[in-house]
Amino acid sequence: MLKSITENRNPLLWVVFHVILGALSTLSPWFLVAWFYLVLLTSVPILLRRNETHFFRFTALIVYTVSFELLGRMTKAYPFIPWEMGKYLLFLLLMAGILMRYRHGTVGWILLVLLLPAIFIDESGQVWFKNVIFNLLGPVNVALAIVYFKNQPVSAQELKSLLRLLALPAISVLTFVVIKTPDFENVEFTLGANFETAGGFGSNQVSTALGLGAFLTYLFWKNKWQLSGYRWLDLGLLILFIIRGLLTFSRGGMIGGAFGVLVLVFYQTATSEYRWSPQKAFLNVIKAVPVVLVFFLIFVYANNISGGNLALRYQGETPGTVSGYKEKTLNVFFSNRVNVFIDDIELWRNHPVLGVGVGASMYLRDDTRRVAPHLELSRLLSEHGLLGAFYFLILCGLGVQLFKKAHYTSSDAILFAIFVLALFTTFHSAMRTYISPLLIGLSMLTEYE
Repeated sequence: MLKSITENRNPLLWVVFHVILGALSTLSPWFLVAWFYLVLLTSVPILLRRNETHFFRFTALIVYTVSFELLGRMTKAYPFIPWEMGKYLLFLLLMAGILMRYRHGTVGWILLVLLLPAIFIDESGQVWFKNVIFNLLGPVNVALAIVYFKNQPVSAQELKSLLRLLALPAISVLTFVVIKTPDFENVEFTLGANFETAGGFGSNQVSTALGLGAFLTYLFWKNKWQLSGYRWLDLGLLILFIIRGLLTFSRGGMIGGAFGVLVLVFYQTATSEYRWSPQKAFLNVIKAVPVVLVFFLIFVYANNISGGNLALRYQGETPGTVSGYKEKTLNVFFSNRVNVFIDDIELWRNHPVLGVGVGASMYLRDDTRRVAPHLELSRLLSEHGLLGAFYFLILCGLGVQLFKKAHYTSSDAILFAIFVLALFTTFHSAMRTYISPLLIGLSMLTEYE
């Protein structure tokens, strides 16, 4: 089954299939459950044998199945698709891949070791096992993904197929959101994240998936790759991803997608023969003007739908700041994340070496007690101390390596763009979903000629 999708012989068929899957999922979770387990069962041979193409096929299984995490949550497919399936399945499949001797990324083991001491610390006395899993499995999966993916060679065609597998479940999410959202005339647009326009689910996670979908559809459309097989349809999907993502009123996911697109624009990933230079980069900026104009017009359209509230939302306005009784500070602009960051830094100052322990920060913060972590950097510092700082610095160091390679080929630029999107996601959704670990892993691949 998965082989048929990756061969991409009928691109329109599979796009239509995932649209239908998203539509049927609004009626019952059983359609998604049936498809999910059908893919797993028909992929058993991939788990049982190795050959010259096994790494790509096994990676395709990881990318595709893990990407259904959000739709599983939205359809309430629990317990058949566990609530945090992306974390658990990614962990199990990465471990299976590593045991199959796909393990080139030694630095991933170093990251894993840096995370271990904080498991045995709990300065709050209130951490349960589920708190440890909730907070730790994300960065653990990042470490394992680096072990599994780093320096693994794939062809340009294989990379394209993997990115397509990442985009198809996002199309199902988009379809679900479109169908489940009420008529815009019946939606009350305020200056906060909108539950209704996110298909009745958490707007932060939906926005992140839609932002990723917008990034991927732009990538396919810009490079004239086949997502649906028709450029006009790919462009329509891109516009729909952007509009629906914007109307969730959750900014992080769409800004992350925009950062990824900006990297692609900067490096002009139209052909694999492209070589970067300052002069060509300037020309690319000029060529990007029509793209920016189109994005601006889409934003204006979505803003009109929201009665002007969308623009206010992206300016950081709240009901309090608009009415004048609340000052627009950085903390207000970033939806209380600055206070969380400050409280985490204070915890790190008091426990500089090993931190307060995994999951303990939310019980010990002064002003943001019991607020779930949204910034992975500050959580690493407060809960893992100096070891968490080393973890994040190593991660950034890997990003610098990608940046230095990004000007060589289009695939290198794409991998760097994926890393940028993944790292930015950790600043508004931490590492609670599959997106950051999986995308950071994918960015570690290397293309062979």
